[in-house]
Amino acid sequence: MALAMSVAQSNAFLDREFPQIAGQVRVETSDEERLIARLIVGEAHLRPGGTISGPAMFALADVAIYLAILARIGEVALAVTTNASVDFMRKPEAGRDLIAECRLLKLGRVLAVGEVMIRSEGVEGIVARCSMTYSIPPKAP
Repeated sequence: MALAMSVAQSNAFLDREFPQIAGQVRVETSDEERLIARLIVGEAHLRPGGTISGPAMFALADVAIYLAILARIGEVALAVTTNASVDFMRKPEAGRDLIAECRLLKLGRVLAVGEVMIRSEGVEGIVARCSMTYSIPPKAP
């Protein structure tokens, strides 16, 4: 199945529809198997203790799965998260961007399920594992 949105189209969509995170999250690669997104870590993402905040990691995972779905089905802005689970596994390094590797486990007509593994750039260990379910709105008649 061909992708409905390229990397450039995904990033343009993010910039247009989510200006609050413009320049912070970027799609790096996208194909039929996976999507890789980067959180460009800045001061706003840090918390005391020299680490990246949980909400920043959650946001990266949520955006990665959302864009992986849209890459397959096209711009459906009203697709929404209906369930989310995050396992924070180790402390990410504050001085490194976060890399999210997303795979869609199920892409149905009304539900999509995805999984994201987040790593600190250049470090092997997973810092967080996320699974999310999205509701896909019905197509307009």
